[in-house]
Parts: sequence; C-alpha cells; structure tokens
Amino acid sequence: MVERDLTSIVLPDAQPLPSPYAEADRRQAVEDLLAGNVFRPKDLAPPFVLSLTVRDGRLGFDIRDAGDQPLRALVLALGPFRRLIKDYHLVVESHEKAVAEGANETRIQAIDMGRRGLHNEGATLLIERLSGRIELDFETARRLFTLVCALHQRI
Repeated sequence: MVERDLTSIVLPDAQPLPSPYAEADRRQAVEDLLAGNVFRPKDLAPPFVLSLTVRDGRLGFDIRDAGDQPLRALVLALGPFRRLIKDYHLVVESHEKAVAEGANETRIQAIDMGRRGLHNEGATLLIERLSGRIELDFETARRLFTLVCALHQRI
C-alpha cells in the first residue's frame, strides 16, 4: 500500500521558472510527491496539506489538516543548503545546454548522475535538519529538495 501523508502541496504563486526543463522538474516533483510520500510531523496525524515558501533565506513549512486548518509552522535556515542549491542549478543549466547542443547520450547521462547525487545529498541534509520534528522517507526528501531548489530559483 502506497503511503500518502501529504494530500496537497501548495507553492507560492509566482512567475514561471526560468526554463521549461526547470518547470517540468518542479511539476514532476509535485506529482511524484502526491503519488506517494512519508511526511509525519511529530505528534500530528495525517493527512496534511503542505505550503512551502522561501523567504529571507529561510524555508517555511506551513502544515495544515485536510480542512485547511493550521497545525504547525516550521522554518529552516537555508544556509546549510546553499552550496547544494547552487550546484543543483549549475547542473540543471549544464543539462539543458548539453541537450540543446545535441551532446552525446553519455555526457547527458553523466550530468544527470551528478544531479541525482545532489538530490541525494539534499535529501539527506533535509532529513537531518528535520530530525525530531518531521519524519520523512528518502524519496519524499528528494522530491522536497527539488521543490526547495525550484522555489529558490524564483527569488
């Protein structure tokens, strides 16, 4: 049975991301998150609606119940994520450039492996930073990291 603690993801209404690739990456992360996730704030029972924001160098989690009643707000400093976010954007840019230039499949796969590695690092850091407050599985953390990077691009 697929777990679905999060039933909705709300992102700020802002201009589209800078490229169709980045927009598709964000859209896919939301779809994958809603298809299955483990997101368990301490002492709260699912289902949840999660609003994510990035403001003033902080990542905001606004956790609500299915009826849109506030349950908990949590803020994380983005400082520990900055290098990963910067590297992630550089890798995405390299991937887009390689595809546009018609690079060989081996080069594109190598870039994509680097992107996956950054996702893994970001997921591990997110799990560590939320430890004791919100339980996440690794795939949920990876997808949330993608959204953090997308939100950071909008700033």
